[in-house]
Amino acid sequence: MYLGTNDHHPITRHITGIDGSCFRADDHKALAAWYNNHFGINDEANGWVWNQDAGPTVFSPFKRDSDYFDAKQAFMLNLRVQDMDGLLKKLEADGVRIDPKRMDEYYGRFAWVYDPERNKIELWEPK
Repeated sequence: MYLGTNDHHPITRHITGIDGSCFRADDHKALAAWYNNHFGINDEANGWVWNQDAGPTVFSPFKRDSDYFDAKQAFMLNLRVQDMDGLLKKLEADGVRIDPKRMDEYYGRFAWVYDPERNKIELWEPK
């Protein structure tokens, strides 16, 4: 996995980051509230804007038949986190479904949780 910058690519002068993530939901209001309650994302008081810390963003199309996340799920949100263990304890106390699987790599730790509509969310704590 390449974790450097894309300064060598000429288009990066124009593209400065991902502006947002839009997706369909069975109950969009309830799901927006869930993401706000558990991750601080999608706060109406901030005009639905999430001001995040600077850092690497992975943009990685997967093969259509990948089993890394459910085939019915068109995308997977990957959140960069601090204090993975503390966050997982809080989410568990809140009743969030947490995958028991963990992954430790040279570039960080990974865990997975699920939103109420069964979308898998990857949590990444960089080294």
